[in-house]
Formats: sequence, structure tokens, C-alpha cells
Amino acid sequence: MTATRVDADVIRRLPKAVLHDHLDGGLRPATVIELAAEAGHTLPTTDPDELAAWYYEAANSGDLVRYIATFEHTLAVMQTREGLLRTAEEYVLDLAADGVVYGEVRYAPELNTRGGLAMSEVVETVQEGLAAGMTKAAAAGTPVRVGTLLCGMRMFDRVAEAADLAVAFRDAGVVGFDIAGAEDGFPPADHLAAFEHLRRESVPFTIHAGEAHGLPSIHQAVQVCGAQRIGHGVRLTEDIVDGKLGRLASWVRDRRIALEMCPTSNLQTGAATSIAEHPITALKDLGFRVTLNTDNRLVSGTTMTREMTLLVEQAGWTVEDLRTVTVNALKSAFIPFDERRALIEDVVLPGYAL
Repeated sequence: MTATRVDADVIRRLPKAVLHDHLDGGLRPATVIELAAEAGHTLPTTDPDELAAWYYEAANSGDLVRYIATFEHTLAVMQTREGLLRTAEEYVLDLAADGVVYGEVRYAPELNTRGGLAMSEVVETVQEGLAAGMTKAAAAGTPVRVGTLLCGMRMFDRVAEAADLAVAFRDAGVVGFDIAGAEDGFPPADHLAAFEHLRRESVPFTIHAGEAHGLPSIHQAVQVCGAQRIGHGVRLTEDIVDGKLGRLASWVRDRRIALEMCPTSNLQTGAATSIAEHPITALKDLGFRVTLNTDNRLVSGTTMTREMTLLVEQAGWTVEDLRTVTVNALKSAFIPFDERRALIEDVVLPGYAL
């Protein structure tokens, strides 16, 4: 099947898997408005469509720090048990409506404690909301499995605490760990002790790297800290010249270290210049284990269906390409092998047999 025959309805029906998606970047605009009114928090606008447009425009600055600053308003409404339950449940339902059959949601519990909740209470509450969403999605005939990645904010001092929570909740829905936040100036190796602790406890982790900072960030994440996946990783192309891979690029490809790539988000933060020239296509063609992701659905004004559609329309992707990145995501998901294989064989491959 050629790219020209892949229409939006087909893409919408395809089973999808997302590994890199932030809870606080994917709220419904109407929910932000309602919860902000209850919390007494002032928003740029109280019209849902206008708020969605504000987020998208504010995020299109080409600057990662300013992009991150747009989270002020979503985080403001995620400081109570009620706010966390609602946003977590709606998160799952929105994935299911987009055809996602497996997702990993990430967030930093330390950012949800301003209302008095302890970090452990934040995790318990989010897991409760996610479970409620999965139950409702299954009842509606659109089942989706959602695992949680806990994040430590790399520029603050609670990374070790977040890693401890990932260990404590690994049998209660938390499937892995990440560090997030401003990448430049805050290298992964600053938190080496936390990653060593996670390895000793057999908790897998990914690391944001190669987005705002280049090859040294990726090298530290992979070779020093031992990341099993890389969040974004677009600047890995700096180690590839005329199709020839350098040592780091070869290591990442040959060890099947997954790249969690987020095209629209990368355009917004200036890590890529266009969908047509986004590194995801070249890296896919060179045999890297690339995966396709949304990053922040509200902030980027996107969905998995939209990300797939953009690649089909602007980068010439086919259904086979979309199947490849979906299978890649499940191969690298932080859940047991037999569960990954069942999703691939019983759900994804039949769904792509058009």
C-alpha cells in the first residue's frame, strides 16, 4: 500500500502504541478550565478552543525552556486528589479514542505536591485514575493498557526520591523511570546514583537526551547511565555522516536502543526543521529502532493519528512504516516479554492486515 492510499480514516483505525507522552501535557482544554475555576487559578482564556490555540502558539517558540513553561497552567490544576483522578482517567480515555492499544504515561510526582499531597499519594492517586480509565475503555470496547513512568526533574534535588517510588510501585502499575526537564546544563550523569539504584532493583529506565543537547547527552544516557531507551534522540544524526554511522550511533542501532521520537514537539522546540526532514525517517531507513510519539498532546495540539498522518503526507510514509514503528514501540515497552508479544501478534499485526 502506498502513502497516497492511506487516508485519515484508515490511520485512525490502526492500532497504535505510544511510549513518550507526558500526563501534564495532555489534558483536555475544557478540563483545565473547569479545574482552574475550582482552584481559583487564572488562565489566559476560559474558552476551550482559544485555550488549545494558546497552548499551541505558545509552544511554537522554538525554545525548549519556553515550551516547558507552558505547563504552568496544567500543573496548577493537578495538585489535588480530585484533579489527578480526573486527568488520569481522561488521559486513558483519550488514548483509547485515538486507537492506542498500549501507552506509557510519564509525569514527575514532585510537581504535584503543592496542594499538600505527598509524592507517594500522588502516585497512588494517578494509578487509581488510570485504572478507572482502563476499566471504562475496556467496557466501551476500546481496551488500552497503560503503564506509568515516574520522572525525576533533572534540575532539582528529588530525583532519587522519584526513583525510590518507581521501585516501590513497580508491582502497582509503574513500569519504569525517566528524568525530564531542561536538558542543557543538567547532564544525565548528575543522577548516576539513582540509575545505578534502579538497575540493582531491575527497574528499566529511559532518559531524555539528544533534544536540546547533543551527542554528549546521548553518550552519557546510554554509556554512563545505562538507559534502555532514549527520549527524543534526534541529535544522534550528528554522529552520522553520508550514511556512515559513528561509534555512538552504531552502538545505539546495533543494541536496539529505542528512540522515542516526537516529530511535532521537536519542531516546536527547534530540534527539527520540518516533518519532511525530521530525523525519524532517515533513522528508520538506517535500521534504528525508532518509535513514534506525541510527547504532549495538548501543548503540541496533536494525537498519534495526527503524527502518523503528518509522516504519511509530508514524509512519504506507508502503512508498513507505521506498522514498523508500532511494533518497535511494543518490542521496547517496559512490560514483560510475553505481554509485549501478545499485543504484537494478537492486536497490532491483525490490525495492520488491511
